[in-house]
Amino acid sequence: SWSPGTLLASNMASYPLVFLSLSLCLSRSVSLFRYNGSLPNGDRGRRKSRFSLSKRPKANGVKPSTVHAACTAQAAKAISNKDQHSISYTLYRGQTVVVEYTHDNNTDMFQIGRSTESPIDFVVTDTVAGSQSNSDTQSVQSTISRFACRVMCQRTPPYTARIYAAGFDSSKNIFLGEKAAKWKTCDGQMDGLTTNGVLVMHPRHGFTEDSKPGVWREISVCGNVFTLRETRSAQQRGKMVEAESQELVDGSLIDLCGATLLWRTAEGLSRTPTIKHLEALRQEINAARPQCPVGFNTLAFPSMRRKANEKQPWVYLQCGHVHGYHNWGSHRDRDREQGWSRECPMCRATGPYVPLWLGCEASFYLDTAPPTHAFSPCGHVCSEKTAVFWSQIPLPHGTHTFHASCPFCAQQLSGEQGYVRLIFQGPLD
Repeated sequence: SWSPGTLLASNMASYPLVFLSLSLCLSRSVSLFRYNGSLPNGDRGRRKSRFSLSKRPKANGVKPSTVHAACTAQAAKAISNKDQHSISYTLYRGQTVVVEYTHDNNTDMFQIGRSTESPIDFVVTDTVAGSQSNSDTQSVQSTISRFACRVMCQRTPPYTARIYAAGFDSSKNIFLGEKAAKWKTCDGQMDGLTTNGVLVMHPRHGFTEDSKPGVWREISVCGNVFTLRETRSAQQRGKMVEAESQELVDGSLIDLCGATLLWRTAEGLSRTPTIKHLEALRQEINAARPQCPVGFNTLAFPSMRRKANEKQPWVYLQCGHVHGYHNWGSHRDRDREQGWSRECPMCRATGPYVPLWLGCEASFYLDTAPPTHAFSPCGHVCSEKTAVFWSQIPLPHGTHTFHASCPFCAQQLSGEQGYVRLIFQGPLD
């Protein structure tokens, strides 16, 4: 399986785009929100928190060819043929339109979904904010499609990557049932939307220090771009946005109604830190020997493997003052969302008091600046521009709401800004 360590050792021919380690291996990458660098039980096989798309030894892309109207013998043959990709659109009164797909030597196809069947390259499960293991999500009924979407990558320059809703199953078929939104286009072709949809947002000015939130759009089965439906599963499609493309760019966000993915490219990742750089920043902070301003004990961020220790820094989210852990100063009033309220002994501000953790997924960072800010209420630490960017991004939640979330744990942000600037006290000696 791919990982930042083994990725560099690959000799496979690759796209001129880089994953997390930014060095010898060239590939595209997709990172999954919440897991902060790895799944709770570890990255294994096709189920992992980040996924690298490398050029396949042999092209497996497909493109539409013949359209069969109604239940003809040719349509039935296309559906039953295990070597033939096809998309079936079930219309009213049992009428079906089948679109055959033929092999495309110029593209590679990668599929993402909840299914563990072999056609799926990247297996994703529902993101539940605050859960600590995969078992925490099993009781939740999944809203992610088993075959959610597919990405088609050009094998030659400029190596364009395009996303489409729905993926082909083990029989190489896609079925859009009678209740799914579907229609005939002006040129006589068929198109449709999946049940809960595939949403994409391209940030304005790319994934850079100047990035601003883009507009969420829905991608159809044929890759057309539409405004959002009234709700995720509504049968009435939005308006087609002809001026926009399904082409993925650095920083594109892909939402599968239960999991959100971040698409990164080589140029973009060259501006972000590596895992080694993040570790160096952690050691640099610890080397400065920050102290608890009350207990005068030295504080230290735990290793990137997220092991807590007695030196771990804690923060008052209302003001940003960093302390060591203590169990005094609690107020009787309990915040239903934030937990027990604490009074900061430095400035008397009252609010949540949480441990600080470094954000470990390097691809979520916009720059290589030191980690000086923490998301509220989770306490994940990153650079200022990274905190500002994610606090402005409305991520889909449920079937019709949006809110900003911490990319490292997917917890909804709170407070006036959604983050706080950390105030450390240096050693007295």
